[in-house]
Amino acid sequence: MLAKFNTGELITTASTNSSRPLIEFVDVAKIFKSEAGVFPALRGVNLTIQAGEFVSVVGKSGSGKSTLINMLTGIDRPSRGEIYVAGTPVHTLNESQIARWRGEKLGVVFQFFQLLPTLTLLENIRLPMDFCDIFPRPERNDRAMALLDLVDLSGEAGKTPARLSGGQQQRAAIARSLANDPPIIATDEPTGNLDSATANQVIELFERLVGQGKTIIMVTHDPDLALRAARVISIADGQIISETRPEKHL
Repeated sequence: MLAKFNTGELITTASTNSSRPLIEFVDVAKIFKSEAGVFPALRGVNLTIQAGEFVSVVGKSGSGKSTLINMLTGIDRPSRGEIYVAGTPVHTLNESQIARWRGEKLGVVFQFFQLLPTLTLLENIRLPMDFCDIFPRPERNDRAMALLDLVDLSGEAGKTPARLSGGQQQRAAIARSLANDPPIIATDEPTGNLDSATANQVIELFERLVGQGKTIIMVTHDPDLALRAARVISIADGQIISETRPEKHL
């Protein structure tokens, strides 16, 4: 069943306008209001990310790093500023447009996996394809199986998430994020619930995907894992305070 797919068919390199970054934040601010008062989560962030980069975002709890990733994915909207992804002005899209855009252009990997518990792994991974209707219906199961094979889970395709370890569930979530072959994978603490050996396997998978042309933005609290990325962005009090490139990437 897997013979009709190979790595090149599963993963493609996004074609982008080389004259501008793949991702661009222009003076992005986010203010949350509650009964306790006003909290500025982001304060005028300017950021560019090129196609094919592996970028990690680090910072203390409450620094704004998760808000930053939520701006990128359209889960949250900026209070001020502009966000462009592959030329699309994401800040101008309405809710239905955001949902469709996210399904086609972004793979999102969460800390707590967010796999649907009543569906098998195969069904979980096929779901984004059914939602966006990009791939022909007869090919979707084969593609889902090939993606499970890519993350070494093809033998677990018929199992529900509860029957898998945390590491297996996270690998399945990564396979799901690749379902529609998006150019960008956005991850928020993807190793937060994993032991160090399993976390390393997840990062190795990210490195392989970047090598195949994907762009990955990873929020993490782990400074050692952050250094595996080609670029490390540090956030404090809603502002980018530094950008570095680990020595091995220089």
